[in-house]
Parts: sequence; structure tokens; C-alpha cells
Amino acid sequence: MYVQKLRLKKGWSQQQLADFSGLSVRTVQRIEAGQVASTETLKSLAAVFEVDFASLNPEPSMTAATLSNSANTTQFAEREEEEAFRHVRHLRGFYIHLVQYALVIPALWGINWYTNAHYLWAVWPTVGWGLGILLHGLRVFRPSRFLGPQWERREVEKRLGRPL
Repeated sequence: MYVQKLRLKKGWSQQQLADFSGLSVRTVQRIEAGQVASTETLKSLAAVFEVDFASLNPEPSMTAATLSNSANTTQFAEREEEEAFRHVRHLRGFYIHLVQYALVIPALWGINWYTNAHYLWAVWPTVGWGLGILLHGLRVFRPSRFLGPQWERREVEKRLGRPL
């Protein structure tokens, strides 16, 4: 995940990173998916990103308690990061959907007006697609703060008598 963050910060595609580092695109994909990379691969990536090699290769020598704590923290952070990436992909899909609507519906109204101004058939796609946009927006922007995951956590904490 860290390599992916560095790549996105630079604004590079996986192909561009592969070209700059001399690695294959598949190798870049595997590393970003969390698979272990060789020392030479990590050195190549560190040189391209101009970061210290150690930042790409965490030290394996930790105690079991520290490792367990670190693993839990890392898993939580990775889970949150994956959720953030997923949300951004859904957000992009919604914006594309909205732009398509904004381009096609006026064209349909123009065609309706030009061909038969007495019957307003363009109302139906406008309303139908508009409802689709509304539902898509509700799903993406999740007004589920009420009865959503945060609300559930607060209620559980209250029920268990823990401070919020």
C-alpha cells in the first residue's frame, strides 16, 4: 500500500512507475497488492521515489507483543485506506454519471422540442434517470450517519457503559 501511496502522490500510473524503475507492470501490481518484494526491487523503487530503502522495507526484528500490536494497527490502517480508495472510486463513478446526465438530458429536450413540441416525452427519461442519479448519490454520500456504523459504535459503547 505504501508504494501505491507514493505512486499516486507523484501522479504516476503503474505503467509509468514500471518504466521509471525498470520493473514490470505485473511486479508493481504485486507489490501494491501487498506481496513481498525482493531487496533489489525495493532498492529500485526507493531510488525512483527518492526515499530511504528502510522506509519501503520495515524491520522484521520485533518482539511478539510489538509485532501483534503493530500488525493490528497496520491492518486497521490498511482497512481504512482500502475503504477510502473504494469510496473515491464510487465518488468518481457518481460524478461521471452526473456529467453524462447533464449532457444527455438537454440533448433529449432539444430533440423533443425540435421534433414534437406538443408531446413532452423527454420528461420520462429526465425523471427516471434523475431518480437513478438521486439513488446513486445517496449510496455514495451515505446519509447513513443516522443508524450507520458510527451510530452503532456509539450505541454499543453506551450500552457497555464505556466513555465515548
